[in-house]
Amino acid sequence: MTTTLESVDRIQIYKTSPELYEAMMALSSASAKDIDVELGELIKIRASQINHCAFCLDMHTRDARKHGVSEQKIDVLAAWEEAESLFTERERAALALTESITELHNGHVPDEVYQRAAQVFSERELGQVIAMAVTINAWNRINVAARVQPPTR
Repeated sequence: MTTTLESVDRIQIYKTSPELYEAMMALSSASAKDIDVELGELIKIRASQINHCAFCLDMHTRDARKHGVSEQKIDVLAAWEEAESLFTERERAALALTESITELHNGHVPDEVYQRAAQVFSERELGQVIAMAVTINAWNRINVAARVQPPTR
């Protein structure tokens, strides 16, 4: 599907609603507790790919590199299921859960996806993975709606 961006001025939402930005930052910090930073970046990148959030993709691919995620993992993340040897079982479970949370077309997270994650994460970690996926989805939707653009480098 090809879409074009209309040339419509959009709200600068973080300037008009700074309390929204502060709340989102607090939620981001809370969801990141006790989660491996590399895993967290993979979750954020994958949801941002699905949601077509260029701003978040730009930010989190750069952050992932800074935190040691390999270029190869970043390059093939959109096809992680086919790259079995590159991703750990924990990463694969978190990515499957992230995709299910992001794509709620079926109205729920399938039991097998949830159980896969529950087998490799503690209850605390599982809650954090769910919270991180929900949080990046919120960021994505805000940024896509407001058409927040990545900085030009």
